Amino acid sequence: MASPVSSSDSKSPKKKRVLSGVKPTGKAHLGNYLGAMKNHVTMQDECDSFIFIADLHSLTTVRDSKLLQELVIDLALDYLALGINPDKTVFFRQSDIPAHAELTWILNCVTPMNILEQAHAYKDAIAKGVKDINTGVFDYPVLMAVDILIYKPDIVPVGKDQKQHVEIARDIAGKFNRIFGEVFKLPQPYIPEEVAVVIGTDGQKMSKSYGNTIEIFAPEKELKKQVMGIVTDSIPVDEPKDPDKDNVYKLYSYFTSAEQKKVLADKYRAGGFGYGDAKKLLLETILDHFKPFREEREKLKQNLDYVKDILKNGAEKAGIVASATKAEVWEKTGLKL
Repeated sequence: MASPVSSSDSKSPKKKRVLSGVKPTGKAHLGNYLGAMKNHVTMQDECDSFIFIADLHSLTTVRDSKLLQELVIDLALDYLALGINPDKTVFFRQSDIPAHAELTWILNCVTPMNILEQAHAYKDAIAKGVKDINTGVFDYPVLMAVDILIYKPDIVPVGKDQKQHVEIARDIAGKFNRIFGEVFKLPQPYIPEEVAVVIGTDGQKMSKSYGNTIEIFAPEKELKKQVMGIVTDSIPVDEPKDPDKDNVYKLYSYFTSAEQKKVLADKYRAGGFGYGDAKKLLLETILDHFKPFREEREKLKQNLDYVKDILKNGAEKAGIVASATKAEVWEKTGLKL
């Protein structure tokens, strides 16, 4: 896939704006890292980057105030340890920008009910027979649309399962623009195909809700337990194995060179190499890859005031952009006298 920031307009030096948000609902795992966080760090060097912690979205499920605060700080630590640079990225907390909630009502008033009824999260809740579905779950896509549109990004990096949210945001933006006049840009989703779906320990998509994650900053003992728990088939050690059908090999492939992958693949096919050996190699590879990030995170934990200041400063920068968009909306809709 081509770089999301490539442009045919060689005359324009302006950087494309990229925006993404991450909901603080649990520990960061390999799926988060490979599918989003790694890209966020890389793209800050070539884009006008906005990354936010989507704590308002967490309220649909998180009911403990202390827990939410811990999850927000944990996610901030994760991002900063992985390399988000506050001098390059506007890094902030969603709830620090009141315009997110304010514009949600405005866009609610132009959003057809049938769009929200087709949203994946709501349909899944209905299909699972969830009782007492809160309005936040139903209205989730509108708040997400505001999260995106208020900063007028060109690119929104998302996982494959999140593409619908960008499409909904584009639909809502188009309808608002047709009714009231041009305000919102229609952004494009960016989905790197090689990590569109990162498998979990059970072979399904890695997800906190499935309980099949490998946490990138888990204590080494817990990380080992997660890696050794990866589901494999029952082929005996002595027999040849197909690396392309193995979950351990797939995860190993994300962190190694073509040459290293070939060496492991050859061992699989030759026989005499067990899945336990492959899991030990994967664990070693993960620990080696994340070692500098884990060390940096421990340092940051000792200075949480610094972390909070970064979020506060990021909110001040984001607030300038959000307030300008809000002013345009108020002008177009007649809310400004």
